Amino acid sequence: MSDIKKLKEDLFYQRKNGRQISDEKTLETAQEYCDGYKRFLDNAKTEREAVKIAIKMAEENGFSPFQYGKQYKAGDKVYFNNRGKTIALAVFGSETCDNGVNITAAHIDSPRLDLKPNPLYEEIELALFKTHYYGGIRKYQWTAIPLALHGVFALKDGSLKSVAIGENEDEPKFVINDLLPHLAAEQSKRTLAEGIKGEELNVLVGSHPFKADEGSELVKLNILKLLNEKYGIREEDFLSAELEMVPAYKACDIGFDRSLIGAYGQDDRVCAYPALTAVLKVENPQKTAVAILADKEEVGSMGNTGLESDFLRFVIGDLAKSQGVDSTVALRNSKCLSADVNAGVDPTFQEVSEKRNASFLNYGVVITKYTGARGKAGTSDASAEYMAYVRNMLDNANILWQTGELGKVDAGGGGTVAKYMANLGVDFVDLGVPVLSMHAPFETTAKLDVYMCYRTMYEFMK
Repeated sequence: MSDIKKLKEDLFYQRKNGRQISDEKTLETAQEYCDGYKRFLDNAKTEREAVKIAIKMAEENGFSPFQYGKQYKAGDKVYFNNRGKTIALAVFGSETCDNGVNITAAHIDSPRLDLKPNPLYEEIELALFKTHYYGGIRKYQWTAIPLALHGVFALKDGSLKSVAIGENEDEPKFVINDLLPHLAAEQSKRTLAEGIKGEELNVLVGSHPFKADEGSELVKLNILKLLNEKYGIREEDFLSAELEMVPAYKACDIGFDRSLIGAYGQDDRVCAYPALTAVLKVENPQKTAVAILADKEEVGSMGNTGLESDFLRFVIGDLAKSQGVDSTVALRNSKCLSADVNAGVDPTFQEVSEKRNASFLNYGVVITKYTGARGKAGTSDASAEYMAYVRNMLDNANILWQTGELGKVDAGGGGTVAKYMANLGVDFVDLGVPVLSMHAPFETTAKLDVYMCYRTMYEFMK
């Protein structure tokens, strides 16, 4: 090796495609791990479903609901269920919580179409649902694709009726219609953002009228009759329901080589699943390990199930109180990986990325020092010291990693839950998986990156 080549190798920062440098065993393990991830995606299309699955997996691995007033010892495993939409899981460490807690924080909500409180109507003898989109979507992407209905009816007697229609092969699907190109001359003059308007995201749910000789809205009546027979609900019960339209796609392998995953909801379940499976594997950590899977990130983390609430602060407080130590000190000494995705460089749309500071599929987990928009608006910037700590951890564990920004400086931007961790005095950095077609009804990730995210979460919490 020439002196110049050796010097470059020693001094230059060089990223490498993980599939070129990983051994066959690592690639096979990543493949096997992602089989479980795909099953999770198929069965956890809403935050409620994700929490149910997380609780089931946790209890199978020795976790139990946290009990106030109980004294816990190192190695004990507990979870906190926040209204069925956010969950925190903890494994007590050999050190007490005032020495700090290692936290991974991901979110389990994804962009979707919520039903309006009074959604069902009939027009030209077709029954439809009115929707209100949730999170940042490109509205035109949601037309002419098969949709499934998920959620709950909360009845006045306090009971819940869970709904999931459209996922199985023998179940009906739903759809939002679009104009045929032959008649779309005026629509085609709209901007791409206005190609489909919010009030045009109306879901077709039926066309068969109730058998009667007279009367109006007979198709709507027949739909309500079917819902009443299946769930025991009346139209007014929609007023206390949380119902969501999501793509009816199943997670699948992408590419001849099966190296990629295509699915709905990978932002941010692609980080939530590694965080969940990692904390389930942790045994007797030095510092207490906490994984939190949160709701409402896509709309700003507001509400009592979002991370802008005091839920995480109360969780750490309860863990600290059970050991008789100060929760404020515990938070100040804690570290966090804010586990959220970044935008992978798309080969077709490379112009929105500054490739020296962007993330690529198959290059490993991506560290995002800051998010925000333009002048870093709406972000917290991870400290140099904490960046060095994370780099050292990843290198020592031989984990593939890269850094990335969310597009060019003036191209746009976005945010994560990191700033809410920072507000609690916790050291943090964003770390997750690069994604293509982020926020679309069908997103793409690389299996090797997903596995490296899991390895990172485990290394951090173990």
